[in-house]
Parts: sequence; structure tokens; C-alpha cells
Amino acid sequence: MPRDEPEAVRGAARAEAMDRPVPAAPADNRAWGSDAIADVLRALEIPFVALNPGASYRGLHDSLVNRLGNTAPQMLVCLHEEHAVALAHGYYKASGRPIAAALHSNVGLMHGTMAIYNAWCDRVPVLVLGATGPVDAARRRPWIDWIHTAQDQGALIRHYTKWDAQPASVPAAREALLRAAQIMASAPCGPVYVNLDAALQEQPLDHLPAPPDVARYAAPPAAAPAPDLLARAADLLLRAASPLILMGRTGRSPAAWEARVRLAERLGARVATDLKLPATFPTGHPLHVGPPGTFAAPSLQAAMREADVILALDWVDLGGTLRAAGAEEAGPRIIQVSPDARLHNGWSFDHGGLPPADLYFDNEPDPVVAALLAALPARATPPPFVVAEAPAAPAAPGPLAIPGLAAALRRATAGREVTLIRLPLGWDGALWHFAHPLDYLGQDGGGGIGSGPGMAVGAALALRGTGRLPVAVLGDGDTMMGLSALWTAAHYRVPLLVVVSNNRSFFNDEVHQERVAKERGRPVENKWVGQAISDPDPDFAKLAEGLGLLGIGPVGTEAALNEALARAVAHVEAGGAALIDARVAPGYAPAMASALTREPRRD
Repeated sequence: MPRDEPEAVRGAARAEAMDRPVPAAPADNRAWGSDAIADVLRALEIPFVALNPGASYRGLHDSLVNRLGNTAPQMLVCLHEEHAVALAHGYYKASGRPIAAALHSNVGLMHGTMAIYNAWCDRVPVLVLGATGPVDAARRRPWIDWIHTAQDQGALIRHYTKWDAQPASVPAAREALLRAAQIMASAPCGPVYVNLDAALQEQPLDHLPAPPDVARYAAPPAAAPAPDLLARAADLLLRAASPLILMGRTGRSPAAWEARVRLAERLGARVATDLKLPATFPTGHPLHVGPPGTFAAPSLQAAMREADVILALDWVDLGGTLRAAGAEEAGPRIIQVSPDARLHNGWSFDHGGLPPADLYFDNEPDPVVAALLAALPARATPPPFVVAEAPAAPAAPGPLAIPGLAAALRRATAGREVTLIRLPLGWDGALWHFAHPLDYLGQDGGGGIGSGPGMAVGAALALRGTGRLPVAVLGDGDTMMGLSALWTAAHYRVPLLVVVSNNRSFFNDEVHQERVAKERGRPVENKWVGQAISDPDPDFAKLAEGLGLLGIGPVGTEAALNEALARAVAHVEAGGAALIDARVAPGYAPAMASALTREPRRD
């Protein structure tokens, strides 16, 4: 690599050259079951396999190393199975390209279940590779092979994967991988699981089959909307006096983004977005309704009640959102665009409330948006809108709060393209405008804790070399549960900035305890008991240093955070990973606090 290349580029090149094995000598043309499986992974163009090592897939591990040379795919060592799946989840959100995660036997699968559920709820494809056995009891080692073998391992996650298989032969394993890749990439997307028998992996083969022509097993293209339904929708939208578009799970390409903007402008429709999901529409656009939130803010609820037609583009929990706004029955006409019902089952309620719909497209949103644009009459193109960010004010005195954290981050990253990988629940959507699909990547889908660090590493890996600055603002509880995931970023030289919004509490539950105390006439001052993360305070900077990152903090003022961010941003732009422990005052935006404890509407 030439010396005049930027350090970040040299760092990425070093990372790609890491963990390169000694070339394997020819072994009398012998081949193994796992060699044939590894060939299919390469043919599918899976770039990485995130894993926590396990003996149940030692055959596949050997093939990835000694047959494929640990390239295409390259293994990414993680310190926990949940991190491996979260990394794959984050990688897809930033790149639109699925990768694999390998989980050891039943025990590794149990570790990874929460991350698989997150990917399921977030409709993200992850190829989860598992292993078991040997299934043949006569081939099991005493004790360990027995406790690490399950009769029906896929049953652990069958309720929240699109498909699973436990093939019993090498040809069946190759077919299972092709089917899994096809299914996970078909709308609505989701994780799949292929469980490989240890004995099958280590089975000697007379010859190695040729790699498959994967193009013949590709996922189907997005279906076009029905013409009659499209005509009715276009007519309804044209006659609407106050249309509203709810931008939910949509395409992430710049072209799809521009199409949504053109549709809203052509209709003069107001638009809402959701902090649970990646950026889907410019939040500074004049048509955007208030700041985006995790729950529907009062401004959005009012817009829903005022609308005469709502176009819902795969909005998360449309039924629940309509109900909360009082717009379910005697409200607007609803055009529902979502293929999501194809995934709904009787175990999980991640589908949300059942929404009414006057017109229902069982389609992905992008082809419907494109077809509506073609069907609607052209109108004068409005002048380009310009969103002026508020000038960066000097650091405010006093203890640091989340608005001050956001202000300091804006100052430190001015003039740069920033991807906010994650944001904490206390973040107010008004603190940062999104103007590009990669400006914000959304939450984890399942609403648990601990996924943030792993997803941040995966997203940052996907963004490496794009010129974007990857930033994850994580809560302290989320960081503590998933902290060791950051070692993978340090090891593979993945540039990443993590800012811990550290309120030293599981504050989400403090909000709930405050409500319960008020209802029961009990002391609100006790809401922190059983919630605080203090005495001792975890030293996130030292913990990060121990994992190979630059650790800074704790900092508790905007001025101190300004200095910390300047140092950390320079480190990340040089190709490193950094973590800042930012001590913030507890608190949520009023709309968030209200929504968390709001009573459901009753008929």
C-alpha cells in the first residue's frame, strides 16, 4: 500500500489481510463434506462469517481456513454468539448485503436467540449456520457430544426464523444453503437457520462437486402491484385534501429515497418517519410532520386524525398507531402497503395490532411508490428545499444532558458525512436531521438490551472505506451487556466511534416505577432502587482500553465532551475504534416519557 494512502485505507487493507493461514499442501485430492459446503458459501458471495468458535462445526471451520484461505468468506471472531448475529444484523442494515453467523451446537444457539429474534422483528436477513451431533449416537464422544446434541435443534428458534433445515447428506446441505439464501432474501426478509451434522461435515468425499450456479436460485424480484388496485389508490390520493404518508420499512437506496420524496411532493402529502427504523425520508423537509420518535408523538397523532387518506408504507404496528391516535374506525381512508402478513404466526405478536385497510397492497413499498409516481399526473417541481441546521452554539454550562451531547457531536463532526448507527431511547428526534438513507440505521427490532455494540461493529465494518464516520450513541445498560463485542472492532481495525450516553441507570424502568408510585400514592423518590448502575460506577473507558479501543472519560460537561470528541474523531478517522463515557443527566423527551407509560385506548 503506498505511503500516501490515508491511514484509514491502510488500516482497512491490513484488516483484510489479517488472519491469513499458511497455505495448505495438497492432500492426495481428498475432499470432505465441509469443503463442498464452504464452496457454496463462496458461490453465494457471503463476504464474512461472524462466529464464536465451536467444535460442532470444526469441519466447516477447517474448510474455511484451509480450503478457502479464510477469504470470501472471511471469519470474524466474536466473543459471544449473540454478538456474532448482531454483527451480521448491523452489517446488513448498513450495506443491504447479508452475511452469515455461525453458532456452536445447541448451547451457542441458545446464546444467540435474542439476536436472532431482533433480526426477525427488524425483518433483516441473516444466514445462521449451526451444527450438532454427531446425530449418529454411535459416533459421539462421551459426555460433551451428548449434552451438545439436540433432537430438533431448530425448534429453539423456529417461531422467529423464516425457515430452518437439518440436512442429512452433503447434497442436501448444499441445497439447504441455496434455499436458505433464497428464502431470507425474499420479502419480507428474515433470518434462516441451517444446522449441519458434525459427522456430515467430516464425511470424506470421493470427489468434490462443482460449485452451483447460484444465479439460478436467486430470490424472486419484487412483485408489481395489481393495476386495478393501483388505479383506485391513485384516484383516492388525488382526491385527498389532507393525505399523510407513513414511511415504514422501505428500500434504502438513494433512488428509492428520491422516489418517496417526489411522491410526497407531488401529492403535497405530509410525511411521518419512525426512530425504530432507518432513515426513510428527509426529516428536515417542510412536509415532514414534527420530529420522528420511537412512539407516535402528539404531532403525528394529530396529523393522523386530520388526514382524510393515509398511505402506510409497511409502517411498524400500523394498527396500534392508528388506535393510539384515535384514527382507527371513524378516521381516514387507509391504503396499506405491506407484505408483512406473510410472516405472521401464532407465537409472536411482533406484527402489532390488526389495522383496517380500504385498499391493501401485498407488496413491498418501493414498486408501489414507483407505480404511483407513474400513474399520478405530473405537477410543477417544487424548488429544492434546504434545511439549515441550527448554528453550533457554544457549550452550555452545567451537567451534561442528551441535547448537549447531540450539540457537541454536531460540532465535532461538522462537514463530515455521519452515520448514526444507533441512538438511545432518551434521544429526541428533533436533535438531528436525517437527509440520506445512511444518516441513521434505526433500532434493533426486538426492543431488548445488549445488541447495540455488536450491531455497531457490523454496521461500521460495512461502512469502512465509504468515507462515512460511523457513530453509535448507546445507553449504558446496552453497552455493558454487549461491551465485549467491541473487541472485534479493535481486532479487525474497524473504525468506529461509540459514545455511551451514561445515565447510570436502567432508566426506562425508572419511568415505569415513577408511574406506579404515583398511582399508588407511594414515594417517587424510590424509583431508582433496583435500577441504578452505580456504586461502583462501571469505568467504560478502562473497559474499552482493555478491549483494545481508545477509551476516554468519564466526561460530564459539554466542554469536556468537546475535547473528548475531537480526540476520538481524529482517532477513528485514522482507522481506530474509540469509546467515550459521557455522563448524562437522566431524562427522556416528554413525548417519549408519556408514550412509555400511556394507557392503551379502550373502546
